[in-house]
Amino acid sequence: MIIFETEVLDVIQRNPGVKSFRFKTEMDVDFKPGQFFLVGIEIEGEERTKHFSFSNSPTEKGYVEFTKRITGSEFSRALDNLKVGDRAKLKMPYGSFTFEGEYKKIAFLSGGIGITPIRSMCKFAVDVKLPTDIVLLYGSNKEEDIIFRQDLAGMESVNKNMRVVYTLTSADIDEEAWQGRTGYIDEKMIEGEMPDFRERVFYVCGPPGMVEGLAAVLKNKLSVAEDSIKVENFTGY
Repeated sequence: MIIFETEVLDVIQRNPGVKSFRFKTEMDVDFKPGQFFLVGIEIEGEERTKHFSFSNSPTEKGYVEFTKRITGSEFSRALDNLKVGDRAKLKMPYGSFTFEGEYKKIAFLSGGIGITPIRSMCKFAVDVKLPTDIVLLYGSNKEEDIIFRQDLAGMESVNKNMRVVYTLTSADIDEEAWQGRTGYIDEKMIEGEMPDFRERVFYVCGPPGMVEGLAAVLKNKLSVAEDSIKVENFTGY
């Protein structure tokens, strides 16, 4: 367990409603891709703490990062006001929703901000040149809501074993402008994008309803073994 005080190194606007927050590290921080950490900041004179998944990989040195959708909660508003140089207290690492190359074939099923730990795992796989075959199905409401799109495209360009499939769920998608998939991730989309799905270990991350629904689809409709399904819920606050 590592506990240390640090400062905000950078704040990155990922899309209109999502920011990444980077915190300076003076040492190599030991964590596994996909894990999470506790962030303590001062709000009205009191330290408040929440947990966030790492959105950077252990291969990206000098900082740790989380990425969050900005909401109307008190903690979220305080994060939105953070500036470079502001202080924070970090405690890490936690969690078992991780991947370090244990499987030959994996699939990520993600929605919205649930892409955060998956970005960490994908970046790790690319940087250490894992031979793992990776397919990511990533659902967003609209095209402008996709997080890490350029980042993921860059990973695909250097890793021939990684493929990203985007799907949009809004009812008013311009299908002439959008050439990708539409609709929610379901058994037909999984079968269509990865006919070898029975050979894969699935990582499912997103809002609790999505995670619960997709875990049920994998088990009950696609007969994926329970030990080949790993889940992480993003409740948001």
